[in-house]
Amino acid sequence: MSEGMAITDHLGELRKRLMIAAGSWLVAFLGCYSFAEKLFEYISEPVRQALPEGSSLVFINATEPFFTILKVAALAGLVVAFPMIIWQVWGFVAPGLYAHEKKFAIPFVFFSTLCFGTGTYFGFSLVFPMIFSFLVTYGTGVGGIQAMLSMGAYLTLATRLLIAFGLVFELPIVIFFLARMGIVDHKWLAKNRKFSLLLAFVIGAILTPPDIFSQASIAIPFILLYEVGIIVARLFGKKKVIIDDEDAAETDSDPVS
Repeated sequence: MSEGMAITDHLGELRKRLMIAAGSWLVAFLGCYSFAEKLFEYISEPVRQALPEGSSLVFINATEPFFTILKVAALAGLVVAFPMIIWQVWGFVAPGLYAHEKKFAIPFVFFSTLCFGTGTYFGFSLVFPMIFSFLVTYGTGVGGIQAMLSMGAYLTLATRLLIAFGLVFELPIVIFFLARMGIVDHKWLAKNRKFSLLLAFVIGAILTPPDIFSQASIAIPFILLYEVGIIVARLFGKKKVIIDDEDAAETDSDPVS
C-alpha cells in the first residue's frame, strides 16, 4: 500500500477487492449450478470405482442431495473464478510494491492458477483412486462391514483434499515472493530443510484421513516442491549488494563538496 493512503482508504480498497472477488465467485457459481449434477458424478468417480460391486453412494437425510449439489457448484465456481480472485489479491498488494516488482502481476496470476490447478488435478487423478481404494478395502475387510458412503461426507472429504493439494502446489509461488522481498534466501531454506520435512507430515496429518498413505500423499509433494522452491529462491531471490572494502575506503575518503 502507498504511504499516502489512510487506514480508511486501505479498508475501502480491501472491501472493494473482496466484493469483486465474491461477485466473480457468485457469477461462476450460478453458471456452474446448471451442470453440477454431472460434475458430482465426475468428482465421485474415484470412490464409486473403489466401492464393492452392488454398493453405491447414499444420502442419510432428505436435504443432503440438494446441499451436496450446491456445494459442488460452489467448488466449481471457486475454481472458475480463481484467476479473478488472485488478480484482486494482487491488485490489493500491488500499490505497496516497487515499480520493477509490479511487472510480476500477470506471471503471478498465471502461475498461481497453474499451480493450484496442477495440484488439484494431481490429487484427483493420481491420489484419489489409491486413497479411496485403500480406505474402502480396509473398511469392508473389518468384520464383513458393508460400504454405504454418504455423498455429503464424501464431497466434504474430497473438497478438503482438493484444496489441500492445490494450496501445497502453491509453495514455489510463495517462496518466490518471500525470496524477492528478501525475507528468505536459498541458503536459509536449505539450512532449514529438516523443519520442512516435519512441517510436511504435520500438514499431511491435519488435512488428510488418519492413515500414513494419505498423509504421505500430501507430505511427499510438499517436500519435492520445497526443493523446487530452493531453486526458485536461488534464481530469482533478492540479490545482496556486497561493497568491497577498498571501494568503501575510497568513498569514505572523498572530500565533501
